[in-house]
Amino acid sequence: MSNQFFEQPILNSPYERPARHWALDASGQPTQAINETRRQADFITPIPKPRKQRGGAVQASLLFGGGLSTEKQPYDHTTVINAVREEVDKWRMLPPSAWRVTPETARLLQHWRNHPFSGIRPFFCQVEAVETAIWLAEVAPQLGKSGQRFLDHLGKANDEANPELSRLALKLATGAGKTTVMAMLIAWQTVNAVRHPNSRKFTRGFLIVAPGLTIKDRLRVLLVKRL
Repeated sequence: MSNQFFEQPILNSPYERPARHWALDASGQPTQAINETRRQADFITPIPKPRKQRGGAVQASLLFGGGLSTEKQPYDHTTVINAVREEVDKWRMLPPSAWRVTPETARLLQHWRNHPFSGIRPFFCQVEAVETAIWLAEVAPQLGKSGQRFLDHLGKANDEANPELSRLALKLATGAGKTTVMAMLIAWQTVNAVRHPNSRKFTRGFLIVAPGLTIKDRLRVLLVKRL
């Protein structure tokens, strides 16, 4: 019996928004069926189920979210993540005149999305990661309640985790090109900081923390000589 999932695991172009995905069952196993939509963000626990359960008891400490939640501290950010994706998708389809970003940001977006690169062009996931950061920083504050709900969620999460240190995580798969995303974010911030020196949204200072000397050396590609 053939297993189509393993014979053709990749269904989408890396340069286009994902439009199909292999359906998974409740245990995270492939069903051999293809859904003609993008997969929703979710946590899938890669831990096999125990063969036996004493008295049918269920561990109370692992409720949902791939074992990340407890009764004391629930963890369910996937709803917000999927909602942000939907908002960025709708925003991406708007004409440039309705983007609600600076002219400098608009030019960068058009370049990353449409430029006929002669070499390696940005993957969709790379552009989407930067689009999400741009949307949250420049667009959401202008949308009233529809945008503020996401900013409030981020603010609350930061206050609960580490007050006075605002953080935003962009998660990409291994090999997706996170260094390129860092370069794109630095370019977006720097260009706008130079053109809009009085804006508090943009900066020309960056701190890059690497987990080791090997990664540190690889990240030297981000260094730019001052002219």
